[in-house]
Amino acid sequence: MTLLKRCSAFSIAASMLFVLGCGSTATQESTGQYFDDSVITSKVKTAILNEPSLKVLQINVETYKNIVQLSGFVSTGAEMDKAVDVAGAVQGVRSVKNDMRFR
Repeated sequence: MTLLKRCSAFSIAASMLFVLGCGSTATQESTGQYFDDSVITSKVKTAILNEPSLKVLQINVETYKNIVQLSGFVSTGAEMDKAVDVAGAVQGVRSVKNDMRFR
């Protein structure tokens, strides 16, 4: 009987550690959030790629907790505004942080 109790206690403790290890913290995303952010990043990159007035290779996209960060270089303010608008229109994007620069 004590072996059964020890095994049960061990499995419960291991399960708790596993669940806590997959949770998010203030500085780290959960596994599910990381996956969701990857999907959003892909959607934003696709939307920018489909916009003929933007140069995709010069705009970098990163997502953290549904906040998209655009960085890289654009030629005009109109391109910058268009990239922010396109990224903001993607489903799941909470806000867009613009770190792009003029070349």
